Order: sequence, then C-alpha cells, then structure tokens
Amino acid sequence: MSVQFNHTIIASKDARESAEFFAELLDLEVGAPWGPFIPVVLDNGVTLDFATAPDGNTPLQHYAFLVSEDVFDAAYKKIADRRIEHWADPHRRHPGEYNTNDGGKGVYFLDPSGHAMEILTVPYGGWPKA
Repeated sequence: MSVQFNHTIIASKDARESAEFFAELLDLEVGAPWGPFIPVVLDNGVTLDFATAPDGNTPLQHYAFLVSEDVFDAAYKKIADRRIEHWADPHRRHPGEYNTNDGGKGVYFLDPSGHAMEILTVPYGGWPKA
C-alpha cells in the first residue's frame, strides 16, 4: 500500500458546532459520534475527527481543502450570504474577496474555533503539466 492520509483530530471549542459548520459549508455529512469525536468524511475517505478540547485550548491550525468549482461557488455563496469574515489572502489584507491564484479560486476564513480554513480550486503552482 502506498502512503495515504487517513484522518486527523481537530481540537475544537465545541466539536459538534465545528463539525456541523464545516460539513454544512461544503455539503458533507456529519457522522455518528465515536468516543469523543464527531467525524466528517471527505470524498477521498479522509476523516476529520472534531473533538472538544478538554481545557478549551484550541491553538490555531490551518486546514486547506481542494474543491471543485461547483463546491467552491456554493460554499463561497454561503460565506458571503452569512457574512462570514473572509479574505483573499492568508495575511488578511484583502477582506471580503477571494483570490484567483494559479487560474483557480481560493478563500480563507475562520471556523467557529478560530482555525484558519482555506478552500481552493487549483493546487498551489497549478495542475501538473501532462
């Protein structure tokens, strides 16, 4: 078997709130709780296991997700309609915008626990040349 990413735990202020925010934004399903975890499975089988941090400490993490144009457009509409603060860049110099880096679209925003989330339609550097 090749090396594959399987899952990660995302420390949250409220696991259910964070899992539901993320799943609803990207039109994914929230799975049944498993121990302290609220799972959200991505289309490639990777699981994001949201867990409430016992001490409330949720150090800033960055999570970036490659999505289709349709998923981006639907998610961006939700971000804009709900007035979720967002930026075209990670340094937050271009609020209320998305970027068109590498010929795609990308946007940065915070989840309910303050994690820096990013959705983009083209990977950094563009698609590999065939």
